[in-house]
Amino acid sequence: MINLELSPGHQNISKMINGMAKSMIRPLARKYDTKEHEKAVELESLAKMIDQMGGSLGGGGKKDKEESGVPQIKNGSQMMGVIGAMEMCWACTGLTLAIPGMGLGNAAIDAVASDEQKERFGKVFAAMAITEPGTGSDSANICTTAALDGDEWVINGEKIFVTDGGQCTHIVVWATLDKSVGKAAIKSFVVPKDAPGLEVVRLEKKMGIRASDTAAITFTNCRIPKDNILGDPTIAKTAEERKKAFGGVMQTFDNTRPAVGAMASGVARAALDMTREILEKEGVSLDYGKRRWNSSALQAEFYSMEADYEAARLLILKAAWLADNKIPNSKEASMCKAKSGRVGSYITLRCVEICSSLGYGEEYLLEKFARDSKILDIFEGTQQIQQLIVARHQLGLSSRELK
Repeated sequence: MINLELSPGHQNISKMINGMAKSMIRPLARKYDTKEHEKAVELESLAKMIDQMGGSLGGGGKKDKEESGVPQIKNGSQMMGVIGAMEMCWACTGLTLAIPGMGLGNAAIDAVASDEQKERFGKVFAAMAITEPGTGSDSANICTTAALDGDEWVINGEKIFVTDGGQCTHIVVWATLDKSVGKAAIKSFVVPKDAPGLEVVRLEKKMGIRASDTAAITFTNCRIPKDNILGDPTIAKTAEERKKAFGGVMQTFDNTRPAVGAMASGVARAALDMTREILEKEGVSLDYGKRRWNSSALQAEFYSMEADYEAARLLILKAAWLADNKIPNSKEASMCKAKSGRVGSYITLRCVEICSSLGYGEEYLLEKFARDSKILDIFEGTQQIQQLIVARHQLGLSSRELK
């Protein structure tokens, strides 16, 4: 039975993370929103604190952390990850993404790396490089290549919209071993930022998440060690093997999509909390003792947004629970990502509208929340992609049968 009430250990760590976010991140939110591409040096001390909590925003429960005073969570790292993402993004999404060691590439390493690779790359700050100039949501159409040359892989290609691509130390790169084979030949590689042939060619200027840089990166005969490939280096031959091989690569999304959904949920709650505060200052109270049809239009809409937020939150917790219990969660990961992304965008923008000039101006962070939330509806798979994945699962159809 799934119980989505948080355990005492999760609740305690959630409170600790909320306290850190409130005191160490929220005060910096406006500063680094206006200083795009400037490194937030204050985050280094926060990263050390998170590492002392077991890493990944508190998940993991490593033995060497048992004396840190932090409750240890067994079989709950994914749940802790989404809870932590909610609390951190309540403070600032951009700064959360910029915390050293908390990159999307780290989730990929956690998902598919061997024990030896986790030991080598467990402390790095890893970005994720999937999107290319001609390839967005269709990750099976990747053109960046990787060829084995002796004891090294040689990577060639271009990646765009790499979150934290400028500030990270390593990049998890998706590349194909043989374009003619299709998605079965796609593998992921851990590439050190200082690898010869890797070049960060530009940093993008963005509408939101400005505290986190977004880079375009080229790979020109970029060489990395042979054992930096994540997963099986062979190309699957049979249909069943090909399905399993690409499924292993795509497992990364089953971990990262609930996390991105949690980010959207966190910023939505931030907007709701701030809007409630503004309304109360203006003399507009929210009376939860009244039935909805006896409330004002504004009150009724606020209650509806809170209900949507809660539905998204519970979908996220379900996807995380399934992952922690080794139950396939691809459908649920897409469901929570689709719901949270859509709800986050709607709530943050509607809160700006409700608060009028106070929401649109920079006295409060509401306009920033609205700008930050949109990308959370786009990256790690758009609404259309998530709905397509859910439909395939519901109808029992393959990607070839339902496009």
